[in-house]
Parts: sequence; structure tokens; C-alpha cells
Amino acid sequence: MLEQSMKQQLKAYLENLKTDVQLVLSLDDSDTAQKLHELAYEIAELNDKVSVIENNNASARKPVMQVVNPTKQTSMSFAGLPMGHEFTSLVLALLHSGGHPMKLEQAVIDQIAALDQDIVVETFISLSCQNCPDVVQAFNMMAAINPRIKSSMIDGAAFQAEVTERNIMAVPTVYVNGEVFGQGRMSLTEILNKLDTGAAKKAAASLNDKAPFDVLVVGGGPAGASAAIYAARKGIRTGVVAERFGGQVMDTMSIENFISVQETTGPHLAASLEEHVKQYNVDIMSEQRVKNIVAAADTEDGYAHIYLESGAILKSRSVIISTGARWREMNVPGEQEYRNKGVAYCPHCDGPLFKGKRTAVIGGGNSGIEAAIDLAGIVEHVTVLEFADTLRADQVLINKAESMPNIDIIKMAQTTEVVGDGTRVTGISYKDRNTDEIKHIELAGIFVQIGLVPNTEWLKESTVALTPRGEIEIGAHGNTNVNGIFAAGDVTTVPFKQIIIAMGEGAKASLGAFDYLIRTPAPIAK
Repeated sequence: MLEQSMKQQLKAYLENLKTDVQLVLSLDDSDTAQKLHELAYEIAELNDKVSVIENNNASARKPVMQVVNPTKQTSMSFAGLPMGHEFTSLVLALLHSGGHPMKLEQAVIDQIAALDQDIVVETFISLSCQNCPDVVQAFNMMAAINPRIKSSMIDGAAFQAEVTERNIMAVPTVYVNGEVFGQGRMSLTEILNKLDTGAAKKAAASLNDKAPFDVLVVGGGPAGASAAIYAARKGIRTGVVAERFGGQVMDTMSIENFISVQETTGPHLAASLEEHVKQYNVDIMSEQRVKNIVAAADTEDGYAHIYLESGAILKSRSVIISTGARWREMNVPGEQEYRNKGVAYCPHCDGPLFKGKRTAVIGGGNSGIEAAIDLAGIVEHVTVLEFADTLRADQVLINKAESMPNIDIIKMAQTTEVVGDGTRVTGISYKDRNTDEIKHIELAGIFVQIGLVPNTEWLKESTVALTPRGEIEIGAHGNTNVNGIFAAGDVTTVPFKQIIIAMGEGAKASLGAFDYLIRTPAPIAK
């Protein structure tokens, strides 16, 4: 089951076990069950503290492997085969169940331990989803700390009947005590804020007490990380406030044009960025959404005020806005109604849920053609709909897509409506722009890949100048029209939205902010 090199690596990890761990198997006669059985015994052979118990009555869902600490009575379950992106989740479950310390602040551990209700978590995932492991691992850590929390990872591809019954069409989808808790990426902090209703107020109070920053970066993507590093290296007080660290990079599966790195993934790059930022003692405030900014010139204390949706207010001598962009929507009838019910924006995450079905990709740029190529290996058929008369993707991608027998590319196609049965997508309608004829395609999934929209809605009431497209207008030093406020990355007017360009723009804006600071007297404390 496991390659020899992986066994050796896992054996080294398991040396960190401090207490016994049981792998409890509940199996059926499926191929997945046989592989899960083989995996469990291979793991047990690597360390004496790991044992296997076969008990088909331990779980109603089969096949499943529970990772149990028999002393603390904690357990985490893996329904299906936890390989692919979820193999890391299994390894961490073993280590945390066996007493290996977690990389969590003690205050977070105490908060999890204090939850005084029974919480049954079911996280439906796909093994190709790069967002799913973060959610699975967050709940698993909670389950390893608090025995009243039971966490289950469920591979949607292995439990298609359950996925169909619950009408799950996006991953990760999380149920808590039988009710839908959330979809998409969720951090441990976000989860705790939802489960512990008093957490948000405590966090807001803590943020309000923070001393003013010299540079406060709003946004935690590549531009924000670069800006924070460049600012902190100047020896000035630097903070980052972001909804999630990594930004849209977290939703990028394969990165092959990041100079000096032949290939990496978005989550891996984002983790490296965060670790780099943390080396400089930057104050990172994640899971915080900014709702407004008031320039220093318009406040009594001479600091820019950054208002958060939690109610907290942060202050800083200068601000660098790097809130990035998000996927553009089609804005046609049916899109919102069937969002996560057949309309999706991440082919890597949600593609496996459409195995053997007919799908469409909207957009003929690099992201659209890459999505079509990836989906073609999973689904029955992919139709690419491109508004223009030519594809904008790199020629190497176009050649690959055109060579695949289950990909059709239709140009001059304007999507007009997403069609469904009230529960899920059943088709899509588009206008042939050559003839104005309305045509219809029957399908189960639609993946939207038509570019980006800057995340600047929160600036509409500010004095920061925006273009008609909503991008922040910037000068040569990353400066906006407002003194002390800078901007960088995909949220700005800079052309060519690329990770490497965003990083350079973040560094430039940070240097611009530092130049501003040394030329501007600090506010006088009152």
C-alpha cells in the first residue's frame, strides 16, 4: 500500500508517539475496505504503540478507520481511504492522538478543552481538494483535545450515495450534529468563533487594546506577505490583518511559473509565506474582515483608523491595502440559486463530485483551459464556453485541450442562464454570438473561470480613489491618492495579475510606506 520511502518517513514520525494509539476498523467487502485494512496494518507494523482492532460494529458507516486514544477516549474517523491530500491529515491524527504536541497557542487549546457540549463533526471531502485537509485537521485537533468532539472525514467519492442523498455538490462540506455548519475553507479560529459564541467579543476587545502600528498591512496574500516582510525588516512595528492568510493563492493547485521553484502548490506556498512573515515578529491578525478605513488626516489622534466587522478598531501611521481579488461571477439567472449545487469555482476541489458526469467550464483563459484539462480526467465530458472568438490561454494548454477526446470548445458563446430542477444544476443556456441563437446543454456541473474582481467593496465609503472596475489607483511607489495609504497586488491597477508580480508590488509599496514614515512626523501622544 505504502511505498518503502513513505514507510520510512512515517516510521520516523511515529517515533514521536508518547501514548498508545488504536486503529479501529469497520469494514465491508469493497476494494476501498481492503486497501484501508492493508494501510492500517502497515502503519501498525511501524511502531509498537500502534495497534489494530477490527470491529465491524464500531461504526454504521463503512469502510472507516478510527484513530483512538484509549486512555483519553478521543477519536477521529476516516471514512474512505485517507490518501492524496488527506494522508497528512491521517499522520497528524496519529501523532496528536499519541500525545505529540500541537502547534497551537495554549489559549486556543484551553478554549477547545472548555467547550462543554457534544459535537459530532462530519466533513465531506475529495482527495484532490487542497482546501479540505485544513478543515479536517482543524476538527481533528479539536477532537484530540476534547473527547466530547468526534470528527469524521468522509471521502465523497467513496460514499456517493450519501453525497447524493444530502445533495452535497461542493467540498469541504461540514455537518455539526447533523446540521450544515459550513462549506469551503475554514480555519481553526473561524470554527472556534462559530462554536464558541463569546470568542468574537473577546477577540475584538483584545484587538482594541493593541498599540498603534507603524505599518499595518490589510490582506494576507503574496503582496501582503511581501509588504509585511519588507516593513518588519526596517525594524518598525508591523501588523497584518486578514480574513485568511494566503489569500487566493490558497485556491491554486499547481504553480509552475514562480521563478526558481519549478513546481509547487498554492497551500504550500502560502504556508511558506506565513512562516517567513512570522520570522520577523509581525503581528498577524487572521479571520478578521475590514469594513472601512479613515485616513490619518481625518482623525483626531493622527493615526489611520481601520474598522473591523468584529467591532474592533486598529490604528496605524501607514496602511498598505493588499486585499487581492476573487473569482468573477457570470451574473446570469440561476448562478446564485445553484451556487454549490452544481455551480462551482474550484475544479480541483469539487471536480471529483462530478465523476462520470457532463460538465462545462466558462472561460477560455489559462485557468479555464487548465480546469477543462483537469476535469477531463475525471468527468464524462467537458464543454468550454468562451465569449470571444479566440482563446486567451497559452498555446501549450490549448494544444493539450484540443487533443483530448472528451473536451469540446465553443467560442463566441455568451452564457445566458444556469438551469436546474430546484435542487441542482441540470444544464446551461448560451447565446451563439454569430447567429444570436439560444442553445442549451444538459449537464451536471458548471465551473466558472472568467477572471477576477478586486476586493474593494469595503472602500466605497472611503476617500481612496478607485477605477470604474473597482481597482485601487496607485502611483509609482504604490501610493494611493490618500497620504499614508498604499496598495499592492491584484487589488490595484497594476497590469498582469500574477503571484510574482504581486510580491514585487508588495515590496515596492512597503518601501514607499517606509519612505513616507521617515518624512512624516509621528503623532504626538496625548
